[in-house]
Amino acid sequence: MNNHDFNIINQLVQEQKSLWRIENHYISEARNEDERTHWETIREHKKDTISKLSEMAKKCL
Repeated sequence: MNNHDFNIINQLVQEQKSLWRIENHYISEARNEDERTHWETIREHKKDTISKLSEMAKKCL
């Protein structure tokens, strides 16, 4: 596997792990509504990033 392919797949895994933590811990543990809203915004960005990385990963394999 080329290093650039590894980088894409590795980053995809890291983003998925981060999204899992946000959805399963950070949002529910938010201190207030502003913090919850911030985590929800990040969640949407992560989903978008994961989608893009997934498309890139398909081209690598």
